[in-house]
Amino acid sequence: MAQFDVTLSDTLVPSLLQRPEGLRDLIAEVLNQVLQAQLTEHLGADRHERSEDRAGYRNGYRERTLYTRVGPLTLRVPQTRDGSFAPEIFERYRRNEQALVLALMEMVVNGVSTRKVARITEELCGTSFSKSTVSRLATGLDVRVRAFLDRKLEGGYPFVIVDALFTKVRGDGPVVSKALLIASGIRKDGHREVLGLAIGDAESASTWSDFFRSLKRRGVDGVDFVISDDHAGLVDAIAKNFSGATWQRCQVHVMRNLLGHAPARERAAVLEAAKLIFASSDLAEARRRHAEFAGRFAKTAPKAVACMDEAFDDAMAVMELPLKYRRRLKSTNMQERLNEEIRRRERVIRIFPNDASAIRLVGALLEEINESWGGRQYFEMTEYLEWREERRNAAARPKARAA
Repeated sequence: MAQFDVTLSDTLVPSLLQRPEGLRDLIAEVLNQVLQAQLTEHLGADRHERSEDRAGYRNGYRERTLYTRVGPLTLRVPQTRDGSFAPEIFERYRRNEQALVLALMEMVVNGVSTRKVARITEELCGTSFSKSTVSRLATGLDVRVRAFLDRKLEGGYPFVIVDALFTKVRGDGPVVSKALLIASGIRKDGHREVLGLAIGDAESASTWSDFFRSLKRRGVDGVDFVISDDHAGLVDAIAKNFSGATWQRCQVHVMRNLLGHAPARERAAVLEAAKLIFASSDLAEARRRHAEFAGRFAKTAPKAVACMDEAFDDAMAVMELPLKYRRRLKSTNMQERLNEEIRRRERVIRIFPNDASAIRLVGALLEEINESWGGRQYFEMTEYLEWREERRNAAARPKARAA
């Protein structure tokens, strides 16, 4: 990582203590100097420096306002003649922070906020916002978020994980609960990717089917496993839109269902016995432990036994896979951790003024999460791809002999 030397004027440091906006001016000065240093590094030469390594020339500045918790910062972003300099300083922070600020501002503008929300907005932005400012900021952010959510998807996604969370939206009438449908995928190269986001009135089969069709139009294909909970509409949509893919029922959701069906005195024992089933090294061992579970709780927790009987085959679909892939694909935990991050931001808003505001905030956050996923491989896929090829060849051999 490059190191930059920052110098401060004799008047700037005292102002930090003497003026309320001193800290804001100090941060802006530091960031402006960092931008200059980054440009020098990008061009390979300082201002007026003669160098054979020079990669371009300066071409003035343009001002850009960055809204932060210490107030709006005016940054002087240097330009190059060929337009090749694109500073990324605080870009992720700025985009995500702007989405949060915008959702709060819209609550004020639409008249659905409380005094507390107004105070948070003022503290967060350090300034007040007019309707025209909100509209301008929303337009710019919407373009970026929509570009991310509509981008072309390529490379094949053997594993797709889907889940929904509900949020409150006011819209034109009373506050209603809306479903945020979110899908993530693991590509053939083993990297994770946020695939898409949609909002619907309910978590129905038609809503999920519309969402899945949009993913397929954007390029999602080669799906071998879909991991989700057992919501009826979702399961139907998976079967309809990913024909031939195996559905893995989330084991964590199964255990929650078991606890809901077990008497209070048996819950701890039911949970431990279920964990043993799901920790089995192979399907034969899982079936043996399932039989033991049924015999042990047949009289004391019959509803839990019926729940496990109904869920067993779908919850153990992951046992088909090579061992190294099972732990992360036996549940939707990866997706739920993503949902928790959304919840952390969404709780600040409490009620979105409209669907667009929800898509804006959640979409910006998902884009940031997707960027953080890009640099690290989630799975080493060689063993899986070899295993899949062997299965396909084995399935084709009887057909070849029959022909």
